[in-house]
Amino acid sequence: MDDLDSHLKDVDCTKLFFTDLNGRLMNLSVNKHKIKDIFDNGVGFDGSSIAGFANVEHSDRILMPNAKTLHKIAFSDENVGFFIANVLNEEGAPAPVDPRNILQDMVKAAQEEFGFRFFVGPEHEFFILNGDEFALTSKNGFPSDVHSDRAGYFHSTPHDMGQVIRQQITDTLGGCGIVYEKAHHEVTPSQHEINLECTDPVSAADRTLLFTYVAQRIAKENGYYASFMPKPFKEYNRNAFHMHLSVQDKDGNNVFYDGAADHNLSDVARQFIAGILKYARETSVVMASTVNSYKAYVVEKEAPIVRGWGFRNRSSMVRVPYTNSPQATRIELRNPDPAGNVYLQMATLIAMGLQGIRESLPPAPQDTGNTYKRDYKMKVWDDRFLPRTLYEALVEAEKSSFLKEVLGEKLYDNFMALKIQEWEDDRVHISAREQRQYLSI
Repeated sequence: MDDLDSHLKDVDCTKLFFTDLNGRLMNLSVNKHKIKDIFDNGVGFDGSSIAGFANVEHSDRILMPNAKTLHKIAFSDENVGFFIANVLNEEGAPAPVDPRNILQDMVKAAQEEFGFRFFVGPEHEFFILNGDEFALTSKNGFPSDVHSDRAGYFHSTPHDMGQVIRQQITDTLGGCGIVYEKAHHEVTPSQHEINLECTDPVSAADRTLLFTYVAQRIAKENGYYASFMPKPFKEYNRNAFHMHLSVQDKDGNNVFYDGAADHNLSDVARQFIAGILKYARETSVVMASTVNSYKAYVVEKEAPIVRGWGFRNRSSMVRVPYTNSPQATRIELRNPDPAGNVYLQMATLIAMGLQGIRESLPPAPQDTGNTYKRDYKMKVWDDRFLPRTLYEALVEAEKSSFLKEVLGEKLYDNFMALKIQEWEDDRVHISAREQRQYLSI
């Protein structure tokens, strides 16, 4: 981009955004008057201070912004120049621990091997809560007035107190050229959903960072707190991060569509789904990557618990939505949540499906009826289910040569070290519930 200076003329600050391996949003403010030099040489930072990036002995890393990701965000108090950056090592080569690079390579490899182009449409769910992070976590349990409303699915104003904030979020994104499809109150009090139009995986992942940043800033401007925590409330539904995925060949045809097949779903689509199901357990730590994530995998709370797929079935892990349009034929993956690293989630989803095609996996029987209503004899370890704890997911991931190949050995090792430490920290933590339950012994 030759005219960067003119594009940034009316912004108050310029920020480079990326994620750590946990998926947390990171940014570095840079001098907009030095932007040409930054695009030529990048800007250095301490990689050892970012979760999963580097050790202190070899900590120099470089952020290299991508000009195509520039968005000018108009907030009430400032205009922000927003760039997504790739992470390079000290020699200027792509860092093997950069999640964005993993997704870029996956998309490129899929096009070279199969001629496929992917389109992803995520559903963004989040809570708008009273207070801020410090007030909400300063006590044992949330305060009684944590909820910003008591509304439910599709409720309207004045019951839906977050409608104004949703509108401001979509207006702000619209000013960045981001088009939303629909926005509404979700099932749980204070919970909201905004869906954006589908795009290629890298752009969809980049846009997720933009969405998170905008949603949290807009909520704060209005005196609220936007949280993407998977399961803040035991009695209510979780925040999910459903991903709708379709695939086109080099001629623009939807390879998931077959007009002569049952429900118009092609053999390629069925093999793709079979790959997702086969590798679901060993990749679960990417899709649901926190201790809290697994608190959501419970019956009748709209999170999948069984490895399965079905037409239109919202109790299935992989759902095939109804459509009468060949180009809209797609699958929906329902087990991820927004606490994960979006680049790794999308790369892993694509990898699972492609492996199903490579292995010519036979299609699994589709789910019939409500999968929550089945009469299961519960066991501690049950391969029919998705993992029910982070520990179980880690065991599966530790045994997985597939996940190591997808992420690359360096990122896999660093990611697993982070997640094992997270599990260990939780394992030895003494909760208020334990104290109440066992202190009288």
